[in-house]
Amino acid sequence: MTALPYVDGNMLDGPLGEVFAVDLSTAIGRCAHCGTTGPVAGLRVYSHAPGLVARCPTCAEVMLRLVRAPDRAWLDLGGTTYLELPMPPSVGG
Repeated sequence: MTALPYVDGNMLDGPLGEVFAVDLSTAIGRCAHCGTTGPVAGLRVYSHAPGLVARCPTCAEVMLRLVRAPDRAWLDLGGTTYLELPMPPSVGG
């Protein structure tokens, strides 16, 4: 079996930069616990922790955690099966 060629993760800088440059409040997420789908803006966000905790409005399970430090951020989407992001049309395509 021949191994497929690959490049390192630096290749993701451009594509991920495009993705996270969009307004995430309109992104549609799906709860990993109950399967509810809805906009990120509809999550219940609690800010009384060392970061932000966003819970599903249906079952109250944690879907997203965001913790910021002066020079970095941690994003945990473990309770989200996917985020569907609205993207502007790509140039030339």
